[in-house]
Amino acid sequence: MKKALIICAAGMSSSMMASKTTTYFKDKGLEIEVDAVSATEGDKMIKNSDFDLFLISPQTTMFFDKFKKLGDNVNKPVVSIPFQAYVPIPTGIQKMADLIEESL
Repeated sequence: MKKALIICAAGMSSSMMASKTTTYFKDKGLEIEVDAVSATEGDKMIKNSDFDLFLISPQTTMFFDKFKKLGDNVNKPVVSIPFQAYVPIPTGIQKMADLIEESL
C-alpha cells in the first residue's frame, strides 16, 4: 500500500480531496491511500511519518520550499498541487490521481 499526504492550510478542503481520491484509486483497484493534514502539522508529518509522497496544496505554496527541503532530508518526494487538480469534481480528482501516480 502506497500512502500520500496532502498538506493544506486548514485541512478541510484537502480532507475532501483525499477521501475522493482514495475512493477513485480503490475503484481502479489500486492500493494507494491519500490523507490530509493542516500546514501546522506538515513539518512533523514529513520528518516522522511513513507516507511515500507529500502534496502541497495551492493555499500553502508559500511553504513549498521548506517542505521540499524536509522531504529531501528524508528522501521523500514533495510536489506542488496545481489548481486544476485541487477541485473536488471528477476532472479535478482525475488530475490529482494522475499527479499522485506520476510522483510515487
